[in-house]
Amino acid sequence: MAAQVENIECLLDKYLPPAELAEAKRLMYGKELRKLELPKSAIALSEERDFELQGYGFDALPETTRPARVIRVGAIQNKIVLPTDAPIVKQRDALIERITQIADVAAMCGVNILCMQEAWTMPFAFCTREKFPWCEFAESAENGHTTNVMQELAKKYNMVIISPILERDENHGDVLANTAVVISNTGAVLGKQRKNHIPRIGDFNESTYYLEGDSGHPVFETQFGKIAINICYGRHHPPNWLMYGVNGAEIVFNPSATVGALSEPMWPIEARCAAIANSYFTCGINRIGSETFPNEFTSADGKPAHKDFGHFYGSSYFAAPDGSRTPALSRTRDGLIIAEMDLNLCRQIKDKWTFRMTQRLDMYAAELTEAVKPDYKPHIIKETE
Repeated sequence: MAAQVENIECLLDKYLPPAELAEAKRLMYGKELRKLELPKSAIALSEERDFELQGYGFDALPETTRPARVIRVGAIQNKIVLPTDAPIVKQRDALIERITQIADVAAMCGVNILCMQEAWTMPFAFCTREKFPWCEFAESAENGHTTNVMQELAKKYNMVIISPILERDENHGDVLANTAVVISNTGAVLGKQRKNHIPRIGDFNESTYYLEGDSGHPVFETQFGKIAINICYGRHHPPNWLMYGVNGAEIVFNPSATVGALSEPMWPIEARCAAIANSYFTCGINRIGSETFPNEFTSADGKPAHKDFGHFYGSSYFAAPDGSRTPALSRTRDGLIIAEMDLNLCRQIKDKWTFRMTQRLDMYAAELTEAVKPDYKPHIIKETE
């Protein structure tokens, strides 16, 4: 039943009178954001192609020494198109076609940076721990089929594209990695971010396929701003978010694949908290639907063997450094959420709250240096007798 609830906004809209509804949304979202006036042709096409389309604006104060830096950023959530027993290439190509349909609408809406969900080119098969046929989805980050298609799309629409895939590193023994490829609006591959933190919880035991990434915390300077990618499980680790801020990120994307029974209470909080703590914009993106696999698999939580691991609940959203956030996309439908943001807000909030000035990185660095030593003992003060 829970999987059929569209989202919390639908429940609030249905049951709260207007005045109470406005106050509830103020408490939930920080403030009521400006809704974007999207082209009617884009709205019509989203309805024809059966996906949700939302757009909101984050504003900054006007400045006298800097012009406004207003951009539009988009995030796509979607379910798989073909069943998991379909041929691998057909599954991949069907997803590419679906994402292209949604990206077309993003371009019509003036999106400058577009990000897809984690491992968007495939079902999230890592729960199965089967190597065949799922490893066949892996491809080169630099010149794989999906990257080539996204490069053409980026050039066509003058759009930066973040494309999270299962990477096969042919230069280092064909090893696999969970990787986000960053493609410039010129079509060039700017670089890649590998997943820094790998889950080992319940069905999510992804270390069967790949281990912790080795790319650190790069920030990619694009024509439209400085962006970074914190892939999925990394959102549970505040220092992971921190380092992207230290390196100067203005927008950090969190492409994810997570299910309701495991993480839904955490989802609306983590990316929003990161935006506040690090004075940048964040975007949480989660896939939707239930994915059923041909063979049963077991997990670390003692449940009987099963063929799916629950409902991916979507609910993608944007959050701003001032603590405000958008409503979420649906829990059940494909969707595109667009945020118009003035990146000047990042520095304005740094000036207001002075988190970067007061965060004491020197103290943390010294204490963490001690904490990783084999002979470390926690600094605990006890009452003496």
